[in-house]
Amino acid sequence: MPNIKRLPTAQVDLARRVVGLLNLYRLLIPPALLGIQWITQPTPSVGGAYPTLFLAVCALYLAAGVVFVLAQRYRGLSLRQLTLAQSIVDSTAIALLLYSSGGVASGIGILLVLTVGAAALLAEDRDAFLMAAIASLAVLVQQIAGQAAGSASENDYPSAGVLGTIIFLVALGAWVLARRLRDSEALVRRQEIDLENLAQLSQYVVQHLRESILVIDSDDRIRLINEPAAHMLSDDSAFPGAHVGDASPRLQQLLNLWRSDRRPGAHSAGTLVADEGGRVIQPHFAPLGSADPAPVLVFLEDTAQLATQVQQSKLAALGRLSASIAHEIRNPVGAMSHAAQLLQESPGIGTEDRRLCDIISRNGATVSQIVDAVLTMSRRGASRPETIDIAQWVEDFRAEFCATMQFPAERLRLAATEPLALEVRIDPAHLRQIVWNLCENAMRHGLRDQPEGVIELRWGRLKPSMRPFLEVADSGPGIDPALVERVFEPFFTGSEQGSGLGLFLARELAQTNSATLLHESPKTGGSLFRIVFTDPQRWES
Repeated sequence: MPNIKRLPTAQVDLARRVVGLLNLYRLLIPPALLGIQWITQPTPSVGGAYPTLFLAVCALYLAAGVVFVLAQRYRGLSLRQLTLAQSIVDSTAIALLLYSSGGVASGIGILLVLTVGAAALLAEDRDAFLMAAIASLAVLVQQIAGQAAGSASENDYPSAGVLGTIIFLVALGAWVLARRLRDSEALVRRQEIDLENLAQLSQYVVQHLRESILVIDSDDRIRLINEPAAHMLSDDSAFPGAHVGDASPRLQQLLNLWRSDRRPGAHSAGTLVADEGGRVIQPHFAPLGSADPAPVLVFLEDTAQLATQVQQSKLAALGRLSASIAHEIRNPVGAMSHAAQLLQESPGIGTEDRRLCDIISRNGATVSQIVDAVLTMSRRGASRPETIDIAQWVEDFRAEFCATMQFPAERLRLAATEPLALEVRIDPAHLRQIVWNLCENAMRHGLRDQPEGVIELRWGRLKPSMRPFLEVADSGPGIDPALVERVFEPFFTGSEQGSGLGLFLARELAQTNSATLLHESPKTGGSLFRIVFTDPQRWES
């Protein structure tokens, strides 16, 4: 769970700075008073009643200011203790300065207003009035002492009372202001913490979503990506701040195609292969805002999960369809093909009519092939997986394929990417049908114009998932990039003789065995089909 912060006790953010300014004010008072005394000689405005006491108090007050500056850095003292100590020292020092200057008439008492007001801003509720009371009492005591010593007049009592009243009013105003500051700061802190908690919660939810999502900004840089999406693309290069082209060049290409497609409601432009090479990913794009280009929210959907969900309903529909095809299409097609053969054997048929009969025969054979493929899909039944040694299986398959198809064995090469024995778990009959289809397609289409071309069967483990794989690669011209996304669609074919169901059936058989059939276009040319198996050592259920 995210680390949700709780609201601390409200404190004034400016408290330490106010204390610092008050210390600076305290350090400036003694030099300023000594300067006034020196300028107004021989009848000084301040310190005239007791010059020696005045000089001593100024020196001690300056030393106390230095001590308070150092004490501010010591975190062992609470703010309340520091404020109360400063208030007592200020009231005592300024009262002594008043006494040595002849009482309230000297005007030095006004210095208490600022110190009491600043201290009241930092004090707790009752402490503000306690500080005002200490300052007022200090003024009154020095006035009594001055009158007793003959340095102050009894007529100064009203002035002392007015000064005490002013000190209390300033303390009251500062106390009200301090309460409002505390309430405002508590509200701001609560809102900041609520926002931070909300951000942490949102981050937690995004990171632990089962769906894979990422946000790409207008500069094609990843701003947000959760762990499932990072695993799909690349843990090493898919992170916030990275360029999406570095994380997945294919995703960058699909993003550019989507941005160039101005049709309303366009959300996807193709598929890509996951970084571990074992899954086909369907990205869905959604703009964030109305800017051009706008940031994009990308959902990465694992097509294998969707295929698994619809597999059962698809098989049921194919079963019903195949039954209809067997009764409604196969018999008329067979009769049509038989009639075309009889016409071709007729001695009076012309060249043009013979060509038309040939067209009928060829297309009838194509329809029969389609019917057989659909019936094969509907009758294949449940998978009966076995654990097989892929190296031995490939050796046996090459011998059978080359003997049956009259294909030179040296043109069907075998290559293992790792020396260790590799076991996979799959229905051997289904695997034979998948690989036979892929090799036959490579021989008839990929190597059609290459008498010396080769087909290569490679097997090993993918990095970093370590899932076992088997690849069928040819050295032909490859598949047109514009048609790559359609090669596994049913009834899609680039050949007049093909049914368009071979690759579709191969992928269906792979999914039945919890495997994945993928196509890639290598940079060196040709076509590559990869079967990614479940690992019996890790994922066997």
